[in-house]
Amino acid sequence: MKRREVKKDINSLCGDLYAECVALLHYKNKPDIKDVENVMLTILKLQDDMISRLSHIEPGSKKLFFKKFREDLLTRTEEIVEHIKALA
Repeated sequence: MKRREVKKDINSLCGDLYAECVALLHYKNKPDIKDVENVMLTILKLQDDMISRLSHIEPGSKKLFFKKFREDLLTRTEEIVEHIKALA
């Protein structure tokens, strides 16, 4: 998979998570706006961090880099999903 495709996937994933937060603001009765905004900021930071990391791969250890990258993305995404569930 090319880096460009991975970047598109990250943008899509973060866009979906962000959309869940927007839906939460519109359809839940009186959500705590500060908590939802904090989750939204976390999503934006995740997107920025992952794309930045993907743009600066150290030569020689691509397999190890992508293994760590995938683990970090999965862990951070799961944390965000749990925060969204807690707000719902």
